Amino acid sequence: MNQDDASGKNDRPQSGPTGPEHGDGKPQRTDEPGGGILMGRPFGVPVYVAPSWFLVAALITWVFGNQIDRVLPELGAARYLVSLFFAVAFYASVLVHELAHTVAALRFGLPVRRIQLQFFGGVSEIEKEAETPGREFVLAFVGPLLSLVLAGVFYVAMDAVRPGTVPGVLLAGLMISNLIVAVFNLLPGLPLDGGRMLRAVIWKLTGKPMSGTVAAAWVGRALAVTVLVGLPLLTRTGLLGNDPDEISGVDTVTDALLAAILAAIIWTGAGNSLRMARLREHLPELRARTLTRRAIPVPPATPLSEALRRANEAGARALVVVDGGGNPTGLVREAAIAGVPQHRRPWVAVSGLAQELTDGMRVPAELAGQGLLDHLRASPATEYLVVEDSGEIYGVLSTADVERAFVRAMARPSS
Repeated sequence: MNQDDASGKNDRPQSGPTGPEHGDGKPQRTDEPGGGILMGRPFGVPVYVAPSWFLVAALITWVFGNQIDRVLPELGAARYLVSLFFAVAFYASVLVHELAHTVAALRFGLPVRRIQLQFFGGVSEIEKEAETPGREFVLAFVGPLLSLVLAGVFYVAMDAVRPGTVPGVLLAGLMISNLIVAVFNLLPGLPLDGGRMLRAVIWKLTGKPMSGTVAAAWVGRALAVTVLVGLPLLTRTGLLGNDPDEISGVDTVTDALLAAILAAIIWTGAGNSLRMARLREHLPELRARTLTRRAIPVPPATPLSEALRRANEAGARALVVVDGGGNPTGLVREAAIAGVPQHRRPWVAVSGLAQELTDGMRVPAELAGQGLLDHLRASPATEYLVVEDSGEIYGVLSTADVERAFVRAMARPSS
């Protein structure tokens, strides 16, 4: 699972990074879908920059460059170099925000898959949920807290430089941007940090994490609608400090587009948070023992028709190929059986339809929930041999059966 937090967060599918960083220290592209460019591994956690970051960096450079031109017109085209430096420094601040979540997660023993800087902020992908509402609250709060600290540091640093200079403009911009990041993330709706804090509070009061998730997700959706409608209205009325008479049609369209993007991110993130919470709630229902098909052992030379006859007599639904000592060596694939016509089955040996058994295809019968899914994900196959702790064959687990059970569990209402 991931902790979807930062300056514009959304839940993302969890997939680990692939490929090490080059020894020369240069950024490296990862083969992970949507991973982006690997920039480093602080605290052992890979940090990626998504391709969308470059689009936002260019947008910030252009917008902030025009703002600098009003204060320092003598810079000319050099204002865009200053603005680019601001964009990089701002995302460095976002990285600090995410590292705060990461350090807290690692301190609580929660594995962090990666940090990704992307469109409108960053994401810390934390694989497990906090065990208590108190830890959940701390885990969410440390990010905005660090952003507030950074805003304070930049504010204090402004006293050391002259206003109206390049350092003064940069420090003022970084102070305001970090303050905005902190305040925005403290809004009480998922997927923002404030939403996770609200979830923790409701979890503590009710004793039910799912109740907190539902409440915070719906607040997040209400927040998305408020942003969509309210942000353009605030700009038009001048409540954000701008002069309504100076607002052009381009500014209006830009504000509406920005509001729509932010609202979409919040709404989607809130919905994803609900789905992920429902997944976590139903995961314990997935048990290898209860999903396993009964299987019978058959020697490799056994004709398929004879093997199926034995299975039907025993009430089994799967075939395991064993050697002379009774040790399993392969699984007869269901799809392979279906592909053999009835009239050919007496002449086809089961060994020709079996998939060789590997260590990853052996599943302990007691595996359940996330542990079961992790095992299947690590060793993709269509069928698995389920074994007891003693090594005795328990049966065969089909990936299709797991998927069907998962869909049924997700369709049931949450408790």
